Amino acid sequence: MRLSEFVRSKGASALATTFLVVWSILANAHAEEPQTSSAKTSDKIERRPSVALITLDGLPATFLRDPGVSLPNLRKLAARGVAAEGMTVSNPSVTWPNHTTLITGLHPATHGVLFNGILSKPGLGLPPKTDPKQDGRALVAVPTLFDFAKEAGLSTAGINWPCTRNTASVDDNMPDVPEFFLNSSPRLLEELKASGVLTDELIANFYKYSGTVRDDMWAAAAVHVIRERMPQFMAIHLLNVDGTHHKYGPRTPGGDAAVAYIDTCLGRIIDAIEASGNGANTTIIVTADHGFIAIPQTIRPNVKFKEAGLLTMAGNRVESARVYAIPEGGIAMVYLTVPDTKAQDREKVVELFKDHTGIAAIVQPAEYAALGLPDPADNPAMADLILVAKDGYGMSAIATGDEVVVASDTTLGTHGFLSTNPKMNAILVMAGRGIQPGAKLGNEKTPGIVRNVDVAPTIARLLGIKLPQTDGRVLEEALQTLTP
Repeated sequence: MRLSEFVRSKGASALATTFLVVWSILANAHAEEPQTSSAKTSDKIERRPSVALITLDGLPATFLRDPGVSLPNLRKLAARGVAAEGMTVSNPSVTWPNHTTLITGLHPATHGVLFNGILSKPGLGLPPKTDPKQDGRALVAVPTLFDFAKEAGLSTAGINWPCTRNTASVDDNMPDVPEFFLNSSPRLLEELKASGVLTDELIANFYKYSGTVRDDMWAAAAVHVIRERMPQFMAIHLLNVDGTHHKYGPRTPGGDAAVAYIDTCLGRIIDAIEASGNGANTTIIVTADHGFIAIPQTIRPNVKFKEAGLLTMAGNRVESARVYAIPEGGIAMVYLTVPDTKAQDREKVVELFKDHTGIAAIVQPAEYAALGLPDPADNPAMADLILVAKDGYGMSAIATGDEVVVASDTTLGTHGFLSTNPKMNAILVMAGRGIQPGAKLGNEKTPGIVRNVDVAPTIARLLGIKLPQTDGRVLEEALQTLTP
């Protein structure tokens, strides 16, 4: 019985109950999957070069070598391939921008994704908002590996991958959006229902269940696609470690249980690839979008703006805002919404937060290019300033109350800090076709360290396709000489 079936049958949706289930199944790490229509998957899979890109959202680089963290499947994969000591990520170090970097090889300055959604500005003096319910083409300004693979005649699949809603170049698509089932590929959706992976009850209550149940379903969906028609390029995003680290913080009992379970999901996917008949022709790349930092304290910039008369409230709602902060974990994107007062408002923000408790830096547009971020003149969604928190502090959009710095309550861990912070480094493990086992990644200046912009050009090389533009490099040191 898969975990999601157990939880549904017992009516258990709380994380605490799920963690007990997790530990009870660890002895049998690879959960039984629903049977597909073919008894022998390997008989129907065409042998061809394939790449499976798997992200374990929010898994820090240090976890791979931490004996206190249960990652047997990931370590087994690393032992037969290569592993970076760390992978630097893009700014802002949040999920959708970095997942887009992984499949473009470009920083957000070029690919355009700055949030887990699209920023909208409703008008002068009004607070901007973000909306995740958008198509991939509206979010991403450049072609992705999905597009280039499809142009080259390769088959593709995306499971819970950000910024892919209604993307025609993803053959089997279950995008990372609210109400994903309304935007998934009809063929895939029908097959998952027929096989029992996805039920009407699970769809109706999907976001009421814990993130563990959701990861269980996404892993089962990935296994189904692999068994039915192993894609030549597949991208899979597992999310619960991120959500649990946000709630409890990294290296906590809850966080460690989430990591242990996501490793079992990874094991199921790896096993399916090996059993597909195309395992010898497949490269498996496991990575993450960012690391994590515990945040016992939270900064509320909008409370400060309210005190300074730059923001007004109507009850608990922000009514107007000449200045407004949108948090992205360890940073706050600050918007100056009235052109006539922008210069003085910029000075006021600096005055308010210079030497403020918990603030490490105030970043101005002249510094954006060095961080891989666009100028607001080129991308209107970009902030006018960025407030950067110190380690141990996160940012909040809350504008109610009088305290600017408070003890963290519902969020005890976060990311979003500048990518120069080594705690934001993510894992990177590669194994399988084309990978030289035991190779040392990095260069003389940064031994063991690679960048997430290097992943897409490396995948392109493995698949025999070309990227016309990239901020990264092919990780030549990790590759064997490939034959068609």
